[in-house]
Amino acid sequence: MIVWLNGTHGAGKTTTSALVRQLIPDSRVFDAEKVGETLMDITPGLPWTGNFQHWPPWRPLVVETARRVLDYTGGTLVMPMTVLVEEYWQEISSGLAEHAIPVRHFVLHADQDTLRGRIEGDKVMGPSPFRLQYLEPYAEAARTWLHAEAEVVDTTHLTPEQAAARIAEAVKG
Repeated sequence: MIVWLNGTHGAGKTTTSALVRQLIPDSRVFDAEKVGETLMDITPGLPWTGNFQHWPPWRPLVVETARRVLDYTGGTLVMPMTVLVEEYWQEISSGLAEHAIPVRHFVLHADQDTLRGRIEGDKVMGPSPFRLQYLEPYAEAARTWLHAEAEVVDTTHLTPEQAAARIAEAVKG
């Protein structure tokens, strides 16, 4: 199975995924961003799109990598990855379904002020204009399709531990 943690930057996906992994037996974290980083390492570079998710190979490679890892290890993959383009989510989720891989899709949500504060106050990455530019696309995706496609966990007033516990309970229950 895959436990996909979606949401924009600052929602807590990376921190929460590590905690969820500790709460779900036989689970591993697979960050699909690493697939994008591999594509970014190709030289000469692929045509510039502004985001590796726009490269057509990224989505099927995420599906194939997840499938191969699960075939090899079994268990659960916890995947923290922002996907805000509905077409891309449909491509990934239908690709996983073709391989009979169940997906529990969670969106870690927080209000815009909370997200902005988390991004601007990030002690590890520092303030990031890149991360801030995704606040409005996230809000639009949340309004139009994303929250209808997932189980929403509002992290505005939750600690990462509380969010992880809710997700693990939902998965186990």
